Amino acid sequence: MDHKNSYSASYAAAGVDITAGYRAVELMKKHVARTRNEGCLDDVGGFGGCFGLPVAGYEEPVLVSGTDGCGTKVKLAILMDKHDTIGIDAVAMCVNDIICCGAKPLFFLDYIACGKNIPEKIAEIVGGVAEGCVQSGAALIGGETAEHPGMMPVEDYDLAGFAVGIVDKKKIIDNTRMAVGDVVIALPSTGIHSNGFSLCRKVFDIDNNNPELYVAREELGGKSIAEALLVPTKIYVKPVLALLEKVDVKGISHITGGGFYENIPRSIPDGLCAKIDKSAIKVLPIFDCIAKWGNIPERDMYNTYNMGVGMSIVVPAAEVETALAVLKENGIDAYVIGEIIEGEEKVIL
Repeated sequence: MDHKNSYSASYAAAGVDITAGYRAVELMKKHVARTRNEGCLDDVGGFGGCFGLPVAGYEEPVLVSGTDGCGTKVKLAILMDKHDTIGIDAVAMCVNDIICCGAKPLFFLDYIACGKNIPEKIAEIVGGVAEGCVQSGAALIGGETAEHPGMMPVEDYDLAGFAVGIVDKKKIIDNTRMAVGDVVIALPSTGIHSNGFSLCRKVFDIDNNNPELYVAREELGGKSIAEALLVPTKIYVKPVLALLEKVDVKGISHITGGGFYENIPRSIPDGLCAKIDKSAIKVLPIFDCIAKWGNIPERDMYNTYNMGVGMSIVVPAAEVETALAVLKENGIDAYVIGEIIEGEEKVIL
């Protein structure tokens, strides 16, 4: 489409260059194209994203949706001027939620609010979103970029989105079959993912661009604190979908804000409790740094961060070895961290 007649000098003087938006769309189209799947019906640039539901093979298809953002992790991406992975976080936070009830992601839409639309930067952000969609099998069918001059500094932006998935009603994971003796399996995280950054910003003085953020550290495998914090959220969709084909999964928890104490109970029915062996958890070095630098009590750490466990899955004891093998085949070095017992507390660490 020719946008030569779309320029408004008056709007530009107010801080919004609408032609920059058109340029951003052109730059991001190559990223969007990577995510196309069998449900896509049109190209980016229309008023709505169209998607044909692949309902063949489903007896009673149910749509499952999730929405989230990257939180204040965006602040670190801005400071580091690295914008190609933050989009993975936005997708991960949504698709990892909907997979918890067994839903296969179908499509994703993003929303970017920015102080100034710099097309190349917006396209870089969307490139990360597209990578997250590829990793989860979702199509990126649309989105929105909004300039907010006067409300946001020129270099600032925020990123959020939502995903829609599908699951057969009879296959929804709803924890009703969970029983005493079932086993809790941990799926390792890649880092702190996208939660707890407000505390990280305080602990590491991120808002003042603390130079210590950029020092390579032996305890972090040669990474700096900034690099370790910015590692994108692991997307668990494809390994979990593979697991659902082979194992009787009874509950899944995405360990996000609120850590173990808030998220594991969401998948545990009344009368049962997940007894977690804290000594079995493979805590990542970045969490040791946070606790040490901020003098954060252990309970607060487990009530804020994933501590190295991005997702927990409950399976029957007889199927543990099969579950671990399937996850291993799909790139996840999962391990056992607990069991289901009787109790009203839902989780014990």
